[in-house]
Amino acid sequence: MKKVKKRHQLNESRTETPGRLEDHMSWKKQKLADIQKALYSDPVDIETLRTAAVSRGGLLTDDVRRKVWPKLLSVNVFDLPAKPAKNIRENHKDHNQVLLDVSRSVSRFPKGMRTAERMVLQEQLIDIILDILKRNPQLHYYQGYHDIAITFLLVVGERMAIALVEKLSNHHLRDFMDPTMESTKHILNYLMPIIEQVNPKLHDFMLRAEVGTIFALSWLITWYGHVLSDLRHVLRLYDFFLASHPLMAIYFAAAIVLYREQEVKSCECDMASVHQLLSRIPQNLPYEQLITRTQTLFTRYPPTLLSSYTTLQSHNSIAISSFDDFQTSTLQQRPDFILRQQWQQRQHLQQRQDAHLALVQSSPWYNSPQPGSAQQLIRMAVWGISATLGAAALAITQTAMNWAPDFLLQLF
Repeated sequence: MKKVKKRHQLNESRTETPGRLEDHMSWKKQKLADIQKALYSDPVDIETLRTAAVSRGGLLTDDVRRKVWPKLLSVNVFDLPAKPAKNIRENHKDHNQVLLDVSRSVSRFPKGMRTAERMVLQEQLIDIILDILKRNPQLHYYQGYHDIAITFLLVVGERMAIALVEKLSNHHLRDFMDPTMESTKHILNYLMPIIEQVNPKLHDFMLRAEVGTIFALSWLITWYGHVLSDLRHVLRLYDFFLASHPLMAIYFAAAIVLYREQEVKSCECDMASVHQLLSRIPQNLPYEQLITRTQTLFTRYPPTLLSSYTTLQSHNSIAISSFDDFQTSTLQQRPDFILRQQWQQRQHLQQRQDAHLALVQSSPWYNSPQPGSAQQLIRMAVWGISATLGAAALAITQTAMNWAPDFLLQLF
């Protein structure tokens, strides 16, 4: 009887598995459908995209990320910066430090990637960072910035990575890119007040241990890219942070510490022991559970509530103060199929203008001597006609110019 019962239970578990798998697949399909609908809305439904990025599973695939990340940061993928100039590295003050950091970043690239391919990406990574810094002199490089840039490069490629990381650097990461560490310390100072609100005993233990918050520095400034070995987990967190308040990364740090409460309190109550434990972040964290906990912490203990703490009163965060305006600026984006049409129209118009200009410049009267400013006026008039009437009208007008150049001067 026992064997029969055990076999029956095993069969039940097997019959339940397809159902669970089907449910698992159905919510993913529904999420992808919601994302697709949001991307095709005009304007783009940013709130739905944020919800998708934050909720279970995040944005699911890199292909979806390539479509959604630009919308979360209000980047037009049909108006990307040009590839960095070949001489971008010449005389750049941060070149040597960036080169050192990137050369030490081998572990951040997928295992099994060919050395030649990785070296190409590392060269692109250096150019991405230096290009952003050169065009944004208000931004200052910090060690760990390359971990942010690597993540975007691996997902979206060089040109889009420049646009996304540049936008991120001027908003979510802005406090880390000041000339000093003061703004970064200010963000770190949110950690202990959050823990105190939730778990005063754990907070007191950490105070007695004098552990401080430096253990969370690399978590914060790299968005955990430097400390997590599995790229899937890093991407899940990037989905979450891109759709959230700039302080969400420090709230996530608080969620990790609170989750590890028993481990922390089992340590010797001294700085070395607690710091060593906390600085070694576990790789098998329950990420979805922690993300949900982080959202709850942010809702219950928002930055405005924590601002009464003395440690948070003496500094103004650029990222925090500009966040509402940044969020508002993302709400009126056009869907990509509209942006593509606009881009194609611009390309077509540019081609026409280039053709018209070549036609004008090839005419015998274009460079012929004219009294005073008459030559310039004629060029302006011909350009105006070519832009408004098209090539056919220009050809007729050009014929007339051979015998009546004074005609166009009457148009002014």
